[in-house]
Amino acid sequence: MTRETVISIFLGIGLAASVGFRVFLPLFALSLAGYFDFWALNESWQWIGSLAAVLTLGVATVFEIFAYFIPWVDNVLDSLAVPLAAIAGTAVMVSTVAGLDPVVTWSLAIIAGGGTATAIKGAGAAGRLASTATTGGVANPIVSTVETGTAMVVTTASIFAPILAAVLVIIILFVIFKIYRKLRPKAKA
Repeated sequence: MTRETVISIFLGIGLAASVGFRVFLPLFALSLAGYFDFWALNESWQWIGSLAAVLTLGVATVFEIFAYFIPWVDNVLDSLAVPLAAIAGTAVMVSTVAGLDPVVTWSLAIIAGGGTATAIKGAGAAGRLASTATTGGVANPIVSTVETGTAMVVTTASIFAPILAAVLVIIILFVIFKIYRKLRPKAKA
């Protein structure tokens, strides 16, 4: 496995994790990176670096970010975004991974890309639902700000420092796991 392949895997995992926070933001960033030839995209994914893709994903990103600041609308978006995150997480992995057999690429994309995005989106959706239930949605804009900020940081790290992004993803998944363990019901003895 070459250095380029490893870096491309880290890029894909970082972007997949970001998809778990905001579906369109990492796709928009990848589109920009492809458009400006900062990252080479797989041959079948060259379209994502087109001007049409940049504009479309840019508009979708703006709408998604602002829609998450509307209480109750954010919960509806979360219910739609969980399956979309799995698809988009898989897509960003496939579009970025270089130098691997297609079977390995797709397996990695489904497990690492789709799995990471789904785990983060699922945890975020549960957190937002808890926020809505406990605060009537008043705290949801704060949750949205944290999610959008995290998506921006991890996306930026993914594009410019993929190894750092992979470390951030590990930290995020560790925090989610710790919160889950703390909140899950205890088994009766």
